[in-house]
Amino acid sequence: MKLLIVEDEKELAASIASYLKNENYTCEVASNFKQALDKIETSDYECIALDITLPGGSGMELLKELKNNKKTDGVIIISAKNSIDDRINGLRLGADDYLVKPFHLSELAARINAIIRRKMYSGNNVIRFNEISIDTMAKEVKVKEDPVELTRKEYELLVYFLSNQRKVISKNALISHLWSQEMGTGESADIIYTHIKNLRKKLSEKGCGDYIRSLYGMGYKLTDQ
Repeated sequence: MKLLIVEDEKELAASIASYLKNENYTCEVASNFKQALDKIETSDYECIALDITLPGGSGMELLKELKNNKKTDGVIIISAKNSIDDRINGLRLGADDYLVKPFHLSELAARINAIIRRKMYSGNNVIRFNEISIDTMAKEVKVKEDPVELTRKEYELLVYFLSNQRKVISKNALISHLWSQEMGTGESADIIYTHIKNLRKKLSEKGCGDYIRSLYGMGYKLTDQ
């Protein structure tokens, strides 16, 4: 799961990123309006933690850009402003939640998780695909109710596939969502292949069908057809 933290207070941004990485999220950080705009125009995120007051522009303008571009990224505003007008304006522009500074990092993580649950899993904690089930709160994977032990990246891959059932996912999309963009393309492609191979093997050993299809020159797709 990839998140974007738009926050100009460097220590706060680093603390948020560190905490959320321990919650199994991949985090990117933007410290000003231009950096954030470049990122939302070139990448998709499961959720964006967005400060309103930024060097070079307003977080509200970024919300308008997301709406104008018909982006579906979840957004939680994190702001020192606690006025009812700011809350209403942010929600009207498309934000999913509004959290006032200072806040506990655990509360931010819980609210982000709730936004992702609502947007991607229709509010459910459990994602299902045939005999596969994933409890996203407990981060547990089962095949026919039999637990499957996965590494963090294998788990993230499976969640991403199940969240995009029957859609073609390019290798670049996998790299962007699950690995650092600084990694070389060839190196990332090799890592993706290895993790998918290991994921398939572990699911197969539990009696699961092989639903992850490799599409030459296009990427991968999880399908039972």
